[in-house]
Amino acid sequence: MDIKTVKIENPDGLNMILGHSHFIKTVEDIYEAMVNAVPMAKFGLAFCEASESCLVRYTGTDDELIELAKKNAYNLSAGHSFILFMKDLFPVNVLDSIKNVTEVCRIFCATANPVEVIIAETELGRGILGVIDGFSSKGIETEDDIRTRKELLRQIGYKQ
Repeated sequence: MDIKTVKIENPDGLNMILGHSHFIKTVEDIYEAMVNAVPMAKFGLAFCEASESCLVRYTGTDDELIELAKKNAYNLSAGHSFILFMKDLFPVNVLDSIKNVTEVCRIFCATANPVEVIIAETELGRGILGVIDGFSSKGIETEDDIRTRKELLRQIGYKQ
């Protein structure tokens, strides 16, 4: 078995969700979950089919995001994984809807941070072992940091 990392290409620092599913129906069901959760959502989704034709399946509402998702999914080529790029919305707006898609097994990350995916490769194929989402911790928050965090959450409307 070979273990390697694949960097997710995300030149604009877009929000993304990387997950694992079990069925080709995932492409249409995540599409429906997205447009039902956030009408007019801008997104691109790609799914690595792990049986039969083993194609990267895709959909979305934004051509650039679809291309970015297709490119990253093909770079991963990890069985039944999916990657979703979003513009002008946050994962928190759609994460519950995605997790409630019947065939979604797990979410590896939901982030706008730089991401490296740890891949295992055998003669059979590839699988995701985990992700590196962003950077290592630099310290423990201070009272000023706590105040800043709380102010930010209220400023952007996530807390009152």
